[in-house]
Amino acid sequence: MPRPRMCRHVEGAPKVGYFKPGGVPLRELEEVTLPVEGLEALRLADLENMTTAQAAEGMGVSRHTFGRILGQARNAVAQALVQGKALRIEGGAYALKAPAHPSPVWVLDPGRVAVSVHGPGEGPGDVPALDLPLAPRFGRAGGFVLVDVATMEAAYLDNAGSQAMAHGAGAKSVERIAEQGAGVLLTGRVGEKAFTALREAGVQVCLELDGLTVRQAVERFRSGGLAFAEGPNA
Repeated sequence: MPRPRMCRHVEGAPKVGYFKPGGVPLRELEEVTLPVEGLEALRLADLENMTTAQAAEGMGVSRHTFGRILGQARNAVAQALVQGKALRIEGGAYALKAPAHPSPVWVLDPGRVAVSVHGPGEGPGDVPALDLPLAPRFGRAGGFVLVDVATMEAAYLDNAGSQAMAHGAGAKSVERIAEQGAGVLLTGRVGEKAFTALREAGVQVCLELDGLTVRQAVERFRSGGLAFAEGPNA
């Protein structure tokens, strides 16, 4: 009987769980999976520049095991970059280290997008959620339409409470869409504080979509015609 795999210690959950080449629809991409402990090995070795001994101790494994985890992680990333595959970060045998100040950890789906809208009262009452106009301001949006990219099924999420907040409207809006598992936000403008909160939650953002309907914005995302923002624009 094989020995059970020991959990590797990981500093925190991935901030982003999915990367894809720009301009290529999701349905046309092959995927390669990077386990969470592989991402941690990359962080320790290539970002923090730790020695093998230091990194292995941090993850609670032997140096030999750490070297194997790191090699497999680098291979997965190389496949994604060289062969143009999508990179999914999930799974593995790991345990999160307890933070000094715990913060919420949401499970986000890159195939579930949130689109900022003014609210269900915008236009005739029978306007389908997919045909609502996109609201250009993220933090003060009256609501969000949550869309499954694969099926185009849509559901409305109310955000009216944020409109009445004097401060922290953007952070509260981030919390609402992250709780619903949306891995991508489609909107017009996002300020610096809200963008930081989105990045910390692991939500990717596509900006400058003013003038589109929810359907038009999502279809543009599905076709690979949108790029993820590198920073705020408001």
